[in-house]
Amino acid sequence: MHRRLRPAKNEFRYDAFSLALPLSRLSELGAAGIAWNRPGLISFYDRDHGERDGSPLEPWIRRLLAAEGVRAEGEIVLHAFPRMLGYVFNPVSFWVCHDVDGAVRAVLCEVCNTFGERHNYLLSHSDGRALVSGETLRVRKVFHVSPFCLVAGGYRFRFHFGADRWLARIDYDDADGEALIETSISGTAAELSPAAVRGLMWRYRWFTLGVIARIHWQAAKLWAKRVPYVAKPLPPLQRTTR
Repeated sequence: MHRRLRPAKNEFRYDAFSLALPLSRLSELGAAGIAWNRPGLISFYDRDHGERDGSPLEPWIRRLLAAEGVRAEGEIVLHAFPRMLGYVFNPVSFWVCHDVDGAVRAVLCEVCNTFGERHNYLLSHSDGRALVSGETLRVRKVFHVSPFCLVAGGYRFRFHFGADRWLARIDYDDADGEALIETSISGTAAELSPAAVRGLMWRYRWFTLGVIARIHWQAAKLWAKRVPYVAKPLPPLQRTTR
């Protein structure tokens, strides 16, 4: 779901799916019907995340957490779109980082724009306490995503971390602190199996192409509604913002 409130209203909702991938179990993807680091109808490549060089993902995220002083030695689950027919675009992927007792200590939001740039927003508490479902987490906006929004203001994040349901809500407030955009992605968990993957392939085979097409279609609608256009600034020098 995506809802713009000003200066012209624009809202859309689309069916979607994502994978919830425990990083310690990526080697099991093949048995579930997902091609891992090789071509397939539905595939997942390490090079689509992290350093983008194909290196293993778990060492990368653990180095990042250690550098930021976040203690999350338990499982890390990556919520992301896979490649469909070899093509993928993830506007945002979520790395949910647990401690050894299963509590969530951090969420890394890996954001990509349509200009081929990316940036990480790391959400955690400065005192090291766990994140809980429903609480609001804030971060300053530093990365250009939409040509119809300034790089100003900040985001409000809310999650539901339950085993059976996933919710990630990201709301954007402008420089004056006024709500401008509301977004969310939510769904219920289902077992990943070869049969389920065949169903996903039948239902969502054009999914990635649809994501890109819809982004440009919604941009055309905003342009037609005369929402002001913002030229793209240079990306931030730092890779991760807290």
